[in-house]
Amino acid sequence: MTETGTSPVTPATEPSEGPRRPADLWTAVLAVIFVGVVAVVGWILEYDGEGMNGDLHVNWPPLYADWLPHVGPGTPAALTVAVAVVAYGPSVASRLSWRRLAAVTWVVAMAWTWSLALIDGWHRGVANRLTTEHEYLQGIDRFSDIGAALETFTQHILMAADNSWAAHIAGHPPGAVLTFVLLDRIGLEGGGWAGAWCITVGSTATVAILVTVRALAGEGIARRAAPFVVLAPNAVLVGASADGYFAAVAAWGLALLALAATRAVRLPALTALAAGLLFGLLVYLSYGLALMAIPAVAILVYTRTARPLPPVLVGALAVAAAFTLAGFYWWEGYDLLVERYYEGVAEHRPYSYWLWGNLGNAVLMAGLAAVAGVRRAVVGAVGGVRRWRARVGDATGRDALAVFVVAILLVIAVADLSGMSKAETERIWLPFTVWLPAAAALLPSRDHRVWLVAQAVLALALNHLLLTSW
Repeated sequence: MTETGTSPVTPATEPSEGPRRPADLWTAVLAVIFVGVVAVVGWILEYDGEGMNGDLHVNWPPLYADWLPHVGPGTPAALTVAVAVVAYGPSVASRLSWRRLAAVTWVVAMAWTWSLALIDGWHRGVANRLTTEHEYLQGIDRFSDIGAALETFTQHILMAADNSWAAHIAGHPPGAVLTFVLLDRIGLEGGGWAGAWCITVGSTATVAILVTVRALAGEGIARRAAPFVVLAPNAVLVGASADGYFAAVAAWGLALLALAATRAVRLPALTALAAGLLFGLLVYLSYGLALMAIPAVAILVYTRTARPLPPVLVGALAVAAAFTLAGFYWWEGYDLLVERYYEGVAEHRPYSYWLWGNLGNAVLMAGLAAVAGVRRAVVGAVGGVRRWRARVGDATGRDALAVFVVAILLVIAVADLSGMSKAETERIWLPFTVWLPAAAALLPSRDHRVWLVAQAVLALALNHLLLTSW
């Protein structure tokens, strides 16, 4: 990078916060009521007076989880991390040099994610997560010949097909399962290593988010966002879900694109090419992550540049060409996935409920601080777009963050309306929801510790009271 941020931000560069507004609190209250209504309605739909009705096919609506109050070996560590981030996070984020802040962010995010996962214990929380009948490790042995497996991959997507893939393998392009095949090939075999991979790589998304926010909105905003990005409830699902790994790939693709678009690196074209390679990999990890094109376009439009676009396209098309030449055709796989999707419980899950239930999951994963920040982002984006059109600069970068958050909200809206994510979005939408806690940087700094407490309490409650299924 041309700027390393070796000195901490000074008070003069901190963004203007505006007055404290009761609307922040009321937004959080309404979010709690919304999730409560979604849960009650879901309970009514799922259970009748004599037992399970089964319309939603989740045990604790809107989450795909079971009620199981418990503590575990990760409990003391999780409480320690939460207290430390609440007490010292904002001040440490304002003082550390940028490089140290990035490193500390990753380390603390890993500590938070690992400790939450270990509340369920090593086997139940990490090692067995990716070894169940629906998961990727069920198909490892069928990739002894990777070329042949890719050529015939689509032949095993449908449930009626001979030797049909496990649900998660069938529901994703082969890039997802190939990740675990390659880990197995280099000696990192089994659920323990797979879970460790997802937690370690998934936790780097926090750093990528800060890099993106810094490039677009400035270092002051990024520093304010850091504690919220770390202490996010979605860490409950990052450890240990493959979607946490997908979230990191998406986040780094956007981070590299933001660096290239703002020319904050010495080699912007090469950085854009790397972003393109990650975007290409992304759509071969999960079909739905093609929607990350929306925030990518938002970055290019807001920075008023198309320079990174050619190398980004070269990188993405190179990945697509490699998979196509290997025998996997993305559109064929997607068409079969849609058919497979409605062969299962998705056919019975009511769209009218999950249109709102999915959003309830998003609130639970992002947290109340994120919801309050999102309200400010939505309000601020209107003025931000107006100032962008008038070419009036925003010295604090709040406009840039607001517009980017709205782009993420648009991704969530499209995914929700598509009907291809009915339930389980606490996991499936991790690549989207990991960005929302950054919006809490828009909240007044004098309230940050209170909002951090809200984030920590929600995450700890989810992990101690429920046993998530993914």
